[in-house]
Amino acid sequence: MSAGTSDIEPAELARFREQWKAEVRQRQVATSGAQTQPVPGASTAAERAVSPARSDTSAKTATISNTFSASRGPSAHVVAGAPTVAPVHVSHGQSHLSPNLVRAVEVYRKAVVHEQHSQLDEAIRLYRQAFRHDPNVDRAYFIEEQRAQERSVAQLAGHKKVPSTDSVDGVTRGVQKLEVHQDSKDKSFVTSGLLAQVLKDFPENLVFEPENEKEGRPPINLIPDELLLQILRILDYATIERFAAVSRKARVLSLDSAIWRDFVHLAYKPPQIADDESIANIAELYSSDYRKTYIEHPRLRLDGVYIAVCHYVRMGSSENAWVNVTHLITYHRYLRFFPNGQVLSLLANEEWQPQTVIPMLKPNLRMKGFYIGNWSLSGSTVYVTNLVEKHPSPAHAATEPQPNKYFFQMTLALRSRPLGRWNKLDFIGYDSVNVEDGEAVPLPLKNERSFWFSKVKSWSGY
Repeated sequence: MSAGTSDIEPAELARFREQWKAEVRQRQVATSGAQTQPVPGASTAAERAVSPARSDTSAKTATISNTFSASRGPSAHVVAGAPTVAPVHVSHGQSHLSPNLVRAVEVYRKAVVHEQHSQLDEAIRLYRQAFRHDPNVDRAYFIEEQRAQERSVAQLAGHKKVPSTDSVDGVTRGVQKLEVHQDSKDKSFVTSGLLAQVLKDFPENLVFEPENEKEGRPPINLIPDELLLQILRILDYATIERFAAVSRKARVLSLDSAIWRDFVHLAYKPPQIADDESIANIAELYSSDYRKTYIEHPRLRLDGVYIAVCHYVRMGSSENAWVNVTHLITYHRYLRFFPNGQVLSLLANEEWQPQTVIPMLKPNLRMKGFYIGNWSLSGSTVYVTNLVEKHPSPAHAATEPQPNKYFFQMTLALRSRPLGRWNKLDFIGYDSVNVEDGEAVPLPLKNERSFWFSKVKSWSGY
């Protein structure tokens, strides 16, 4: 290498070094006020020790993705399409996770701290305990820490936010999709989609037409629209929809926003939604169409009971070697949800038929297989926790019943068949939890079937 070349290269290295130092100084100044958050780095010996538990999480990728897509962000409530997953589902006041996942994240956070202090034995023990609570705890922890960092950066950036072009365009497109209709009494309502296209073809001045054209107009036309709307607001949603099928005038009246706003405010309260989530934010997801919100936004039905009819085959005994005896065993699972977050669970054999059990399904019931717990809804995922069995007490019991060593928890997927019914619950997980150490053991779901909703007329829906 020549002398001229050797002189040039050190000069280039010096310039590059100065540029790199300048960039480092700028980054330090930009983040000097930010509070650092504990984010785990590369995998260590403790993390490798729990890698078998993490490998099991790959089979549940769909579940955790649904849970976290449904979760509400810092400004609203659920894991509803994003992992927002109750009462007391809030971790650090922002994330909405299931109680079991919240406990798992807290244990995982303690494990990270012990790992950072080189206390690997304690870290490994806590990692294992966290993964027993929930196999997806590592992903939940990383998302929680990322959100915490984003909140701290947002606080430093101040309250001035410049709307991006994409957000402005999205709002513009949403407004263009809305169809706002007004009748002669200036009663506005919002519709979207196919229904809006149908209403475009309706004439401006609508009246109730007689069934027979030779007859005169029916007397209902003499009733003012304002009075008809007050009557409709007293009825239930099923009756309103049946009335809407009578004529075009009835359909337009049934779309009044005040009617469906009442239903939305009655139905969507905690634990149906998060404590910090507002009805207005939910309605915005459906273009402020309250009827569409009530139909399409997930909600648990409280005016009835969810019933699962399960079967399994048990081999019997026979005196004849040429004869095989099998028994078809049938049992029922019942779930009844209350507005205060309480849930009743009953496992009964075929001797107890639904027509006998449903009138008895109350909190004061005491029989074998009867449990009382708590429930919460996050998006379309239902979390049933702290299911404790309520044993029947003897008539002359001298001693108090022993405390339960275990409680149970369920994770269920809420479905709607058809749209708006929210009448099906599918099992996602069913665990037995040790009260002393919090260890959760999954129970087999081989014989379990989906719950289907059955309405009970005497039970209130709100």
